[in-house]
Amino acid sequence: MAPTIGIIGSGPAALITAHTLIKDGFKDVRLITRDSCAGGIWARERVYPGLSLNNVHGELRFSGLEMKLPANSAETGGRLTGEVMSEYMETFAEKFLRGRITYSTEVMKIKRGNDNDGWVIETKDLTTGAIYESRFSKIVLCSGGFSNPYIPTNISPSAAEAVGFKGLILHSSCFNQELPRILSTVNAASPGSDNKAGRVVIIGCGKSAQDIAAYLTNQGRNVAMVYEHLEPYLASPQPKPAFLRRSRRFFHTTWLGLLIITFMFKVISQGGFKAYNIPKDSPLRNVETLFWQPRVNDTGVTRPTSFIGLAAAGKIDLYTPARAVKYGSDGRSIILNDGRRIPADVVILATGYRSSWETLFDDKTAEELGIRRRVLPSSLLRDEWKSYHTLRNSPADHRRGEAPISASSIYRGIVPAKNIHNRDFAINGAILTGNAGYAFEVVSHWISSYFLGDNIRLPPTPEAALAEADRHSAWCEKRFPGVLGKMNESVSAAVHIWSWPQAMDELLEDMRLPSGRSGGKWYNWVFQVIDIKEIAYLTEERRALREAGRL
Repeated sequence: MAPTIGIIGSGPAALITAHTLIKDGFKDVRLITRDSCAGGIWARERVYPGLSLNNVHGELRFSGLEMKLPANSAETGGRLTGEVMSEYMETFAEKFLRGRITYSTEVMKIKRGNDNDGWVIETKDLTTGAIYESRFSKIVLCSGGFSNPYIPTNISPSAAEAVGFKGLILHSSCFNQELPRILSTVNAASPGSDNKAGRVVIIGCGKSAQDIAAYLTNQGRNVAMVYEHLEPYLASPQPKPAFLRRSRRFFHTTWLGLLIITFMFKVISQGGFKAYNIPKDSPLRNVETLFWQPRVNDTGVTRPTSFIGLAAAGKIDLYTPARAVKYGSDGRSIILNDGRRIPADVVILATGYRSSWETLFDDKTAEELGIRRRVLPSSLLRDEWKSYHTLRNSPADHRRGEAPISASSIYRGIVPAKNIHNRDFAINGAILTGNAGYAFEVVSHWISSYFLGDNIRLPPTPEAALAEADRHSAWCEKRFPGVLGKMNESVSAAVHIWSWPQAMDELLEDMRLPSGRSGGKWYNWVFQVIDIKEIAYLTEERRALREAGRL
């Protein structure tokens, strides 16, 4: 029987995966999404005013469809907005996947069919409430990691209700829907008046928290933000050259490389401070160390209306280093761990997301599939990378033995290692990367070859696949200490924020395809711009290898 493929989600990873599978001859490909339109995190219903990306025009797109230039490119250096992304994803879905997406349908459970015959997906129609079962021979999980909000118990709505808190409380994921209530609850202060007509308190400091804070401040609302450390932020007076954003440029194993990387990260780390003239005693300097963690906010061209611009001008109140621990018994405040009390009429919990995989599998299926995290074997915590000059004196060296290290069980961030040779289940969108569009497209081809039964490079056994996944987790602990335990695995089963070009080259080589496609000579190769166009014909390249008996 011809294979039937179910794709969970309709975000960028899901859309490009479906498109690639169809081009490779898979006829029955269907996408299932809880959203009412395509785009996933960029779905029109989820995009809130003021949402901007770390990416600029030319990034986060696919080879088969151009993206129009944002309207305000001259002012922002081509910075992408949520509106641009949602329009692009809708256009892609309409052009290539019309009739293949089932909207407003939530996937409740995924389990094996009887006698391990394919997969059964239980879904709920969010319009009618009806429950259905669908059967597929293969599954691609593209559910992302930004659908299930994480809310700490001590600052949850139920905790607020218990002490009689009278303000509005919402998770940042609900900002778009709740915006009218927020604006009506906290009125704009009168121009020239010291009167602060209510206050919005944002708990957290990630990209969405910063975008929300900037938007509300620009709307004349009084905003406060509570955080322990900002993620490092990049900024410059002019747009950065493409080779600084999309090239292979890191050396770790030489003394000269150590000097180059140390200098580069120092310049990058200080760049945002210098661009915005941040004083040395400013709370905006309370940032995590850029080199030792993978999350970075790129604010692009300096703008007075951005979060950093507004906070630097004193228009956003910053409480740091601090954590919100509970709601005040007066019903009008948030209490911090240092005892300070902040008046709050609206509290926005920008506290992150839980993995979208948590509730999709029962214990039996999760165990058989091997999708859950595991404790990293202590034998892998040896210093395997002692030749890496840049990783000497890693913070991880001082943390060992403190707590078990959470390890991913996903080979290459694509296939549960335990299921590697079944070729009936894959994941796209769980690799944390600095170039999502390029990565999602390469991974989609890897998955298609995997499903086709091509002779791609795979570990000989599930145990070998798991050992490789463990090794990557050990590397992450060395390179980004403590990050695996903090991050949502459905968007970080593999972490390649700085090393994404090398990771994608490995996947191309798995498929017997040429890597290092950006070209260049030995003396300038590391600065060559990596362009989405260089992978535009992977389907044809793989087909030629297959017909020649080489794949």
